[in-house]
Amino acid sequence: MSTVELFSEHWWAIAAIFLLAGWVKGVVGMGLPLVAMGSLALIMPTAQAATLLIVPSLVTNVWQFSGGATAVRISRRLATMMVGVCVGTSLGIHVLTADTSIWPTLVFGLSMALYALTGLFMPHFTVAPRLEARLSPLVGLLTGLLTGATGIFAVPAVPYLSALGFSKDELIQALGLSFTVSTVALGIALGVSGVYSTPLLVASVLALLPAMAGMFFGQVVRDRLHPITFRRWFFVAMLLIGAYMVTKGLLPK
Repeated sequence: MSTVELFSEHWWAIAAIFLLAGWVKGVVGMGLPLVAMGSLALIMPTAQAATLLIVPSLVTNVWQFSGGATAVRISRRLATMMVGVCVGTSLGIHVLTADTSIWPTLVFGLSMALYALTGLFMPHFTVAPRLEARLSPLVGLLTGLLTGATGIFAVPAVPYLSALGFSKDELIQALGLSFTVSTVALGIALGVSGVYSTPLLVASVLALLPAMAGMFFGQVVRDRLHPITFRRWFFVAMLLIGAYMVTKGLLPK
């Protein structure tokens, strides 16, 4: 199925997916790439889904990162991690763009399942300041490898950043920086790999509209939902999607 045929047939599903993904980000401050990639991968190749994600993810995360007064300090602190993200993404993109292989689906499903299990069962931990200089580039490299291979950029960046002792507002900015750099690195890697097409770029721009609408409604209802309960069901949903993608990748074509 061509790109044009794909979006002609599934435009309503794509709009609904980004509305939901934006709503989740509005409620919990993250999750747009996970929800969007996890849902889009059910109806299209993961490389196309990742390309469709670029504009909504970039705009929402730049907004998130630039909304505080500590952007420069956080950028300096996480500089080596961001370099690792860029290097890892350029190395991992070959998995995502290997349309004839089962590996993009398998790695994607395993990454989502791992992230969900981490959120459900992993206890909170902290990283000692003396270890941060050594761990940051390694965490960035691994995050980049998974970003390039799957199109999602939560593992292990999110647990690691949560363990660095940031305040609530600083953590939101740090996540925004990580997601922004990951999005740019992924976009460049996809472009170099020749995945982009005019219909995909147009669809990515249009997907920003439901994503922003979803964020607005998510922020409106944020205070009405119990955050712990919502996060638990969010991770359960991600685990189920991840398990489905692994099963799909293992089943004979």
